[in-house]
Amino acid sequence: MDRAKLFSLSQYTLPQHLISRVIGRVAACDNSWVKNTFIERFIKAYDVNMGEALEEDPRAYACFNDFFTRALKPEARPIGQGLVSPADGVLSQFGAIEHGTLVQAKGQAFSLTQLLGGSEERAAPFRNGRFATVYLSPKDYHRVHMPLAGRLIEMAYVPGRLFSVNEATAQHVPGLFARNERLVCIFETEHGPMAMVLVGAMIVAAIKTVWSGQVTPLSGSVETTHFNQLIELARGAEMGRFQLGSTVVMCFPENVEFDDALTLGQSVSMGQSLGMCATKSGMAQTPEPTA
Repeated sequence: MDRAKLFSLSQYTLPQHLISRVIGRVAACDNSWVKNTFIERFIKAYDVNMGEALEEDPRAYACFNDFFTRALKPEARPIGQGLVSPADGVLSQFGAIEHGTLVQAKGQAFSLTQLLGGSEERAAPFRNGRFATVYLSPKDYHRVHMPLAGRLIEMAYVPGRLFSVNEATAQHVPGLFARNERLVCIFETEHGPMAMVLVGAMIVAAIKTVWSGQVTPLSGSVETTHFNQLIELARGAEMGRFQLGSTVVMCFPENVEFDDALTLGQSVSMGQSLGMCATKSGMAQTPEPTA
């Protein structure tokens, strides 16, 4: 048995939530020695470019979580045209949603309806649409931004497991992204509905949004919130963040056309153009204002 498969199978027996909560407590510790040691070793291990950070001094952060979700200088991530990447990471999969099924990895697929919390009504607009998955590794910038301008319609917290979401696990754990704890955010855009799914993972202590603060960890059944108040976010505006690494899955209707130059496994930066959206008059670049 190869190492990747062994690593994936070993996760079934681990106390995934307990491990994540314990690490979350350490990451929130404000003891100077603890947080400075973790931050400085992390920067060295992952070659973090602090020159991009709004606060360049590693010791100025109150805890590891604050460092990990650090803001960047405005000029560090220019916002491109059309549909843009929501985060720094690897474009692990993208393409068509075929008959309500998304590709997870070679030989692995998962259900759109399950990904979006088991609601057929929520999944219907995307059933034959397009999707893209961005994996955020530990070294990446961990705030998540809007691929398109949109108005928040609905949010659903979906409880689940906390498998790692790296490439090795994606290849060996069936339906990974539809099994893990996740937050489903539905937006209305001028091009139609858009789903942003923030997928939790091993040692991800929390997922936060700009409109409600920390959303996970929670427990129990699917919890759905509908929004009557006006919450509008511009293209490129921050919508949430991960406290430690994970994955974002985006779902769109059929009127999205990805850039022909995109390739599986390529690195992407937040704000990088990924494609265009059709308007009533045809295919055009998205003109929304940026953050």
